[in-house]
Amino acid sequence: QVRVVESGGRLVQAGGSLRLSCLASGLTGGTYAMGWFRQAPGKDREFVAAIDWNGGYSGTADSVKGRFTISRDKVRNAMSLQMNSLTPEDTAIYYCAARGAPMYSSGPGDYAYWGQGTQVTVSS
Repeated sequence: QVRVVESGGRLVQAGGSLRLSCLASGLTGGTYAMGWFRQAPGKDREFVAAIDWNGGYSGTADSVKGRFTISRDKVRNAMSLQMNSLTPEDTAIYYCAARGAPMYSSGPGDYAYWGQGTQVTVSS
């Protein structure tokens, strides 16, 4: 049984930093790319960052480029998102996801496994 669990979300002031973590267990029989998505109230879920199974290739959304950094431990299927220079516009529930393919995708529909999300709130 696959289980995806995020952690690290909390209230932070604008300009601050947070590190989100994700651990996916039960992923067997293949290589899995992983990604971060977020959803703010009243908005669609949007791509934040993603990384391939080996950690060699990654992509980030333009809105977070230069501020957020994604990394992963391929052996443990663990992933982190370092978020710096946070703004109130970054406030959202952040979701970790995994897909049964080696290369990442920016489309949420391409990911089969999802965590429950962790709340990030940035105060002004």
